[in-house]
Amino acid sequence: MNQRLTKALVGLAVATACIGSVSAQDSKVADELAKYREALADGNPADLLEAKGEALWSEKRGPKNASLEQCDLGMGPGKLEGAYASLPKYFKDTGKVMDVESRLVHCMMSLQGFTYEQATKNWYSKPGTDSDIEALVTFVGAKSNGLKINVPAKHPEEAKMAKMGEYIFYRRSGPQDFSCSICHGQEGKRIRLQELGNLTTKDGAGTAMKTWPSYRVSQGAVWTMQRRLIDCMRQARFPEPKYLADSIVALETFLQKNATGTVMETPGIKR
Repeated sequence: MNQRLTKALVGLAVATACIGSVSAQDSKVADELAKYREALADGNPADLLEAKGEALWSEKRGPKNASLEQCDLGMGPGKLEGAYASLPKYFKDTGKVMDVESRLVHCMMSLQGFTYEQATKNWYSKPGTDSDIEALVTFVGAKSNGLKINVPAKHPEEAKMAKMGEYIFYRRSGPQDFSCSICHGQEGKRIRLQELGNLTTKDGAGTAMKTWPSYRVSQGAVWTMQRRLIDCMRQARFPEPKYLADSIVALETFLQKNATGTVMETPGIKR
């Protein structure tokens, strides 16, 4: 056996050993993360926010002194079972594709008489300040727990939004020439030990979408999908979208379409 071939075989053996070592480490990390998530799931603080959301749903508030019990989230006035899992969708009364948060804000304005500014003032919680929107979303989301995500985006306006969301997902922009797909467009990627799901597949998108809204242990608060996506864009150094922006609803439509058929498990709990 010549010297070149010997070196090649030794190199291949070393590479194979390294790959095996990395694979074993990956498996160990995955096992430990699974144990961590299982421990977190034992007593989800989001349950308290869900109860608050239930109370807010039936409480008479605003200039019109009305509840949200006649709010139509796509299943008919006051019908909540499966509503979250079927959003975003097109609403004829507004002529827009809306997600759960934009629809709730619409109901707070039309049924309760709040202004847009009043309804969205505290759209996410801060230290010492709870968010009614987060509570309502958690309550509504829980009503889809155990049901399948169903956002086929067949209406022309829904299809248009899904296409827009797909474009945003793949579009590279910002000072780092970044895109959503760089982290979430292929298998086996990870950052800070956190797996980055492939959101272009049903399983990957389903894993990402089925557990939101989620309680984030590191933040000590429930995050909605709007907040999660806006924060993703901030971290990617994109121009930060406004709350309820069409770009966020479009991304949600694209991701929910990909996740269609996945069973909801919400509220979730994450690091």
